[in-house]
Amino acid sequence: MFIQKYMETNKNKRLMILSIPLVFLIICIGTSSGSSDISILDSISVIGHKILGITLRSEIDSKDVAIIWNLRLPRVLLAFIVGGALSASGAVVQSVLKNPLASPYTLGISSGASLGVGIVIVTGVSIPLIGNLTLPLIGFICSLLTVILILKFASKVDKSLSNNTIILAGLVFSLFFNAILTTITALFTDKIESITMWQMGSFSMRGWSYLKAGLPFFIVGVVGVMIYSKEMDVLTFGEEAAKSIGVDTKKVKKRLFLFTAILTGSAVAISGTIGFIDLIAPHMVRKIFGSKHSYVVPMSIVLGGSLMIITDLVARTIIIPSELPVGAVTALIGAPFFAYLYFKKSK
Repeated sequence: MFIQKYMETNKNKRLMILSIPLVFLIICIGTSSGSSDISILDSISVIGHKILGITLRSEIDSKDVAIIWNLRLPRVLLAFIVGGALSASGAVVQSVLKNPLASPYTLGISSGASLGVGIVIVTGVSIPLIGNLTLPLIGFICSLLTVILILKFASKVDKSLSNNTIILAGLVFSLFFNAILTTITALFTDKIESITMWQMGSFSMRGWSYLKAGLPFFIVGVVGVMIYSKEMDVLTFGEEAAKSIGVDTKKVKKRLFLFTAILTGSAVAISGTIGFIDLIAPHMVRKIFGSKHSYVVPMSIVLGGSLMIITDLVARTIIIPSELPVGAVTALIGAPFFAYLYFKKSK
């Protein structure tokens, strides 16, 4: 038993180490591909030159340098942190609620953030002094308010705050917030294109400013979740088992939902509503790495971020020069995956 566990730990560590160059390769492919194809070697040269001061290859055109550094690289990195944030959130929600079909998208947290950002788009509100942080901050606040409403509502219905009650409450609020956002869209027809395009999810024209705005929320959310990785391990055995060894399950749940709100709200505010990545990535990671959250959370970030880069690459290259919404591509992949999980769980 000990030898098997030791071998499994070593295998997981090796896979984590191997994922680093793989992610770098995916980032380079993402920055190289597009309406004007640039070689991977040129992309690596530009990134190395800008970050490490390495001498730029002589044959690289200045136009290609601008395309890679100003347009594609920030977009690819933003796609990675958004995919990583959503996937980490999904891993937490699935763990806390012990349900492979649960995610911030299905639980209504994304809908709360969407409603808040939709109101900002309609009103044109901007918080002084924080500039580009307005949208991520509003997204976080609305996600947090949604989590509070869901937990308050669930506790009124069921004082024990059972997982099924939380899931049902999330679905109710998700439908309600989506209905409000649809009503707002119908009332403000002059903003309908902006809201619709944002709802479908996109990384188009997202530069370094968006990346800088989202990065602090991503770091705080991931660090917060990782602090409670051991508690999440215990929660997988059930709340009674967790309570028996001294885990304050209610407090842990609330704090994990807080960090989920930070990750989901900021991601949705920056990129729009993108579903199913938060469902697919954690499930795939658990199949490969097992249920230990010191592996599940970071590898969900790696896999979710990589999947988002690939999805965004498909969205912007499949019908050049036009661009598909990223949310549409993830839904085409994710909906059959959700159905597979549902019927597998039912059996």
